[in-house]
Amino acid sequence: MERIPQILAKELGRPLKHIENVISLLDEGNTIPFIARYRKEMHGTMDDTALRTLEERLIYLRNLAERRSSITKSIEEQGKLTEELKAKLEDAATLAELEDLYRPYKPKRRTRATIAKEKGLEPLALALFEQRRDLPLPEELAAAYVSEELGVPDVAAALQGAKDIIAEMVSDSADIRQALRELMQKKALLIAGAATEEDSVYSLYYDFRQVLPKVNGHQILAINRGEREGFLKVAVEIEEADVTAIIEAAVVKEGSSATALVREAAADGYQRLIAPSLEREMRNLLTDTASDGAIHTFALNLKPLLMQPPVKGHVTLGFDPAYRTGCKIAVVDGTGKVLATDVVYPTPPHNRIAEAEAILKKLIRRYKIEHIAIGNGTASRESEKFIAGLIADMAKTSGEKLSYMIVNEAGASVYSASALGAEEFPEFDVSLRSAVSIARRMQDPLAELVKIDPRAIGVGQYQHDMPQNQLSAALDGVVEDCVNAVGVDLNTASPALLAHVSGLNSATAKNIVTYREDNGAFRSRAQLLKVPKLGPKAYQQCAGFLRVPEAEAVLDRTGVHPESYAAAERLLHLCGYTLADAAAGSLGDLDKRVAEMGEMQVADACSVGLPTLRDIIGELQKPGRDPREELPPPLLSTEVMEISDLKPGMILNGTVRNVVDFGAFVDIGVHQDGLVHISQICDKFLKHPSEALSVGDIVKAKVLEVDEKKQRISLSIRQAK
Repeated sequence: MERIPQILAKELGRPLKHIENVISLLDEGNTIPFIARYRKEMHGTMDDTALRTLEERLIYLRNLAERRSSITKSIEEQGKLTEELKAKLEDAATLAELEDLYRPYKPKRRTRATIAKEKGLEPLALALFEQRRDLPLPEELAAAYVSEELGVPDVAAALQGAKDIIAEMVSDSADIRQALRELMQKKALLIAGAATEEDSVYSLYYDFRQVLPKVNGHQILAINRGEREGFLKVAVEIEEADVTAIIEAAVVKEGSSATALVREAAADGYQRLIAPSLEREMRNLLTDTASDGAIHTFALNLKPLLMQPPVKGHVTLGFDPAYRTGCKIAVVDGTGKVLATDVVYPTPPHNRIAEAEAILKKLIRRYKIEHIAIGNGTASRESEKFIAGLIADMAKTSGEKLSYMIVNEAGASVYSASALGAEEFPEFDVSLRSAVSIARRMQDPLAELVKIDPRAIGVGQYQHDMPQNQLSAALDGVVEDCVNAVGVDLNTASPALLAHVSGLNSATAKNIVTYREDNGAFRSRAQLLKVPKLGPKAYQQCAGFLRVPEAEAVLDRTGVHPESYAAAERLLHLCGYTLADAAAGSLGDLDKRVAEMGEMQVADACSVGLPTLRDIIGELQKPGRDPREELPPPLLSTEVMEISDLKPGMILNGTVRNVVDFGAFVDIGVHQDGLVHISQICDKFLKHPSEALSVGDIVKAKVLEVDEKKQRISLSIRQAK
């Protein structure tokens, strides 16, 4: 059998040495972001996604190996481990294959077969199952097993017991189960039908039939939910002739007096024991595959959402819309510090528009507000009209320029009511905390969204139907990767943001903030070693991702890891520069000088690999660079449109808000997102919309159809080009 590193190398298409290095690094307690960023030479520059895939498969294969060992030991203790069985156990590549092999030896609850064995009928069953051509009639053989004492009153009871044993033997056959599993995976149908006469959102599936390989993930999840809610009846069906052919080829021998009995027992074994088990397995497999796909889509959507370009350094007003309770507003400065809060009532049923305008104009002028962030929840539409009117009026009467953006407030209420929200703003009520969160989401989406359970952000489909531990692990990994890709300001980061930095947790994050409050701003990375419970290993993992913009040592302001400071200084010296030049931002042609000298020679002189050398050059040339700033800026608006303003053929700019299996939802500035079906994304065939679109993408979209009554907008990106 191949060793785990060899299996992974083959599956992932990577050199064995790189796989072995990553396994060693993981076993030593290194985090994925640290390995991805600072150990590139050891793994051939695999990205964080590839490394997480490797880690997941490593865990699965190790669990498989542990289960294999446990099963092998159990069978060996029963004295039934043959060399042939041992080889099959070694070759089993999945848990399902292992369990099939173990089934005949697994301790069972009392079944019809075990009861028959207790009555001494196993020898009869084995003799009949052998189906010799010279075998006497089954009734003649069975007569010898009739025993009132053992509970076998007649020949019919003896034969029935033997058939029960044969049925279980057929059910326990690993080869038969594997053949039937492969057949069902290729040819079985998923059937859904109405369980009620009531109309519902699941009416699309009231007469549904599709071969398993062609059922889409979102269909599986919808059918599962419809079944749970009592609207659908669901089954997996397979052609009986195909099943019979496989089973009879494996167990039936023609020409024996026992042939008909074995055929009957085998059919019973399938209908009673194998079919229900394999149907459950197929349903579980479909659900697992759909869940994996949905989790993958959620993670794909979450990353660009977290990595949206920040609108930094501007005084921003957060506007949390509402009807009866009034719209909560919060003014925050360029660093996110709260300057003022208030409540206004421009929406129904109050409609106190003039009063709200007066309050907002006063705040705008007093604090020099430049942008307004409006939450997209209840009363967002009316609030947007009010803000757009205010902006137009101020531009007309006094020439003041403002802009606004609709901000996805998913999860804001979760944060507001959380212990973290209460700890951050104990003096504010829940709704005012939401207004602050909305403003900060515009300024720095990543720093604000990390405070919320990623499952509450809602950029996927059927997230509440997913295995929650698996979903949390995947999304937490995305958050961790994003935070560490951007880097964190050690002197301004919240405990929530610091907790996602490689090597840190909520306890060490709080200790960092406490140390900062007690001792003033950090002046160097080395000071981290004075933080309680932050030891050398945690320092190694986190130091490169924490920036100290106020540090005297320029390297502490960059993404260069402290372990590479000596290499960075040698590089500067070789190229005729100093640390002072780096601090002054005068290294514009550093990469050219290295190219002239030869990258390989410079790397050798600095005692680092090429990937590390290139990273150091990039950091020295752009210290403190934020990768999000290289992305297109978000769309800011000054006026509002109604859905009634839309006409087929119009081409509009929009922002992708969600990517799902069947297309993408795009915000075109009319409150109701439009759907771009997968067929309308581009001219080439797409397996999934994520191949062409990401959350946050700015696109041009053509309006195809508008249904005001159902509030549905159909768009095309392909036709807008």
